[in-house]
Amino acid sequence: MNSSYNSSTTKPLFKGTQIVWYFLSLLEALLAFRFVLKFMGANPIAGFTSFIYAITWPFTAPFLAVFPKIAVQGSIFEWTTLLAMLVYWMVAFAIVRLFLMSKTVSTPEAAAKLDEQDK
Repeated sequence: MNSSYNSSTTKPLFKGTQIVWYFLSLLEALLAFRFVLKFMGANPIAGFTSFIYAITWPFTAPFLAVFPKIAVQGSIFEWTTLLAMLVYWMVAFAIVRLFLMSKTVSTPEAAAKLDEQDK
């Protein structure tokens, strides 16, 4: 059995990665709702639509000027929301990788991983 599984850091690292993936999943779902609502031309003053736009705006705001809006008869294809989803997924992936880099490893396991990287 691998000694790193019995490390005191294994459980907190696992919980940390679960938290990151949970928040990413929640954010991605909200952004997906935003994308679909914009694409389907949903009424922006409707309660649910207004709520989704308001809660996702801070997460899409940094990307709003990247691409032009493509609108056809009230339907908006919002590339910026797709870009935001990609960027936040990449950030979450990087955070999880950082967490995993702090995992305790045994000397033989570290040597094996270094040998793999050397190939």
